[in-house]
Amino acid sequence: MSLGRELKRRVREAALPMVFVGLSFYFGWHVVHGDRGLIAYERRMEEIRQARVELAQAEAERDALERRVNGLRANRLDRDQLDERARARLNLVGHDDIVIPYEAGRRLY
Repeated sequence: MSLGRELKRRVREAALPMVFVGLSFYFGWHVVHGDRGLIAYERRMEEIRQARVELAQAEAERDALERRVNGLRANRLDRDQLDERARARLNLVGHDDIVIPYEAGRRLY
């Protein structure tokens, strides 16, 4: 009988610490691997970095388009730009014109 009592006593003594250890492992796992864990946090930070790069590219494109549109506004029409765009759209060049091609990324308009 004393062996059974001793076993019961040891199980009771170990039960509470084992529950706490189990809970610690459970919460520790979810701190790292859960939906809001460290791995998910790093993934979100990478998505934010990519979104900021895309935002910078979109803003640069918008600024280029704004410069292009501002040159064609009626209140401050740039005749050189209008002439350039008309010739480009119609694919015309005068006999005394000098054509200087721009690289694709360095075009003004």
